[in-house]
Amino acid sequence: MTDTLVADTITPQMLRFERDLAAPIETVWQYLIDPELRARWFMGGPTEPCVGGKLGMTFNHQNLSDGDVPNPERYAKNQGKAWSEEITRIEPPHFLAFTWDNGDAGEVSIELFAFAPDRTRLVLTHNRLRGAADARSFGGGWGAHLEVLQKRLAGERVENFWDLHAAAEKRAVAAVGL
Repeated sequence: MTDTLVADTITPQMLRFERDLAAPIETVWQYLIDPELRARWFMGGPTEPCVGGKLGMTFNHQNLSDGDVPNPERYAKNQGKAWSEEITRIEPPHFLAFTWDNGDAGEVSIELFAFAPDRTRLVLTHNRLRGAADARSFGGGWGAHLEVLQKRLAGERVENFWDLHAAAEKRAVAAVGL
């Protein structure tokens, strides 16, 4: 894979992931905002791209793997669940911030920086976590989803999303000592 992990910070209160992506900033922005593209690496859903607008989330993680990979039992009940979060800040194509669990589980911000003609640095920060359990859960999720984004932008296959998730969750657990 030509994309690289730049840095991860995982604490019980905050997650910060940096990734260098093999795509221009406008393309990466579309993968954040366009519901169909966002569904290819994270969760799609109806989107109102303005402050106070909704960022739709539909849990279809079974579709994130290119192989035939079912959701693990602990996540199977979430398949098809849909909700929305509120966009708190948006500055196309550089910055997107939104609540998580209506703000009860913090806020996610994604910053994009063009650093070469066809390369973008993505910095995702999830602030105001409720403790180590959130750090493990969200750390595993964001770590895996960002790896899927890297692969999609590089034109690579994602054989098994849940293998990526298990590895990312293991890193998160090691970081917070659960």
